Amino acid sequence: MSEPSILVSTDARGVATVTLNRPTIHNAFDDRLIAELTGALRHLDADTAIRVVVLTGSGQSFSAGGDLHWMGRMAGYSDAENLADAMELAELLRSLNELGKPTVARVNGAAYAGGLGLVCCCDVAVAATEAVFCVSEVRLGLVPATISPYVVAAIGARAARRYFLTAERFSAAEAQRLGLVHEVAPLAGLEAATDRIVGALLDGATGAQARSKRLVAEVQDRPVTETLMALTARAIADARASTEAREGLAAFFDKRKPGWKR
Repeated sequence: MSEPSILVSTDARGVATVTLNRPTIHNAFDDRLIAELTGALRHLDADTAIRVVVLTGSGQSFSAGGDLHWMGRMAGYSDAENLADAMELAELLRSLNELGKPTVARVNGAAYAGGLGLVCCCDVAVAATEAVFCVSEVRLGLVPATISPYVVAAIGARAARRYFLTAERFSAAEAQRLGLVHEVAPLAGLEAATDRIVGALLDGATGAQARSKRLVAEVQDRPVTETLMALTARAIADARASTEAREGLAAFFDKRKPGWKR
C-alpha cells in the first residue's frame, strides 16, 4: 500500500498539523495529493475542536509545486479534462485561502511554483532561513495561473511582474521583505518560532478570528464608501452582541481567562 500524500496530526490544544508527504520528490503535488489535501482541509474546517491549522512539508522541502510527471500526463488530456483538472487545484487554493480557522505555513525548505502559492494562501507564514522561493512556471513554458491571485495579494503586482517573468530564485530574507513571509528563523528554531505564533492565535476567539479573516477580504482595495462603512459597522455591531464578546469582556473584568483559552 502506498504512503499517504499528506499526514494530519492534532494535539490537545486543537492545533492540526498537515504535512505534505512526498519527500523523495520534494513534496511536488499531483491530482492525488490535491484531492487528499482539499478533503483534509474541508474536514478540519468543519471540526469545531480544531483551532489552528499548520501546513508544512516532510523532508528537506516545503513543496516544489506541480509534479512534472503529472503535468506531462495532462498534456495528453482533452481540453475539458485539462480544465477540470486545473479547477481542482484552483479549488484547493481557495479552500486553503478561505479556511475558517487561522492557518500558518511552516516553510521548512524550498517553496516553488504551486508550493509558493500554498504559502500565500495561509494567514501567517514562517520560513526557515535556508528556504528558497521561486515562481518557476515560465521556465517550463507554463504560467502561474491558479496561484496568481494569492501571490499578487501577498507581494503586490510590481514584485509579481518581476518574479513571474524572470523565475528568479529568492531567499527567505527577500520573501520577508516582499511580505510573502512574516518571520524567518533558522531551521533548528523554525518549530519554536511557529509555536509562538500558534500560541498567539490560540489566545483569540474562534468566531472573531473567522470574521476578522473574512473582513480582510471584504475591505481590501475598496474605497471607504457608505456601503463599506455599513458593512464594517454591521460587523462590529454583530460582534458586540455575540456570546464571545460577552465572555471576553466578562473574563477581562473578572481577571480570568476566557472560555476559549485552554
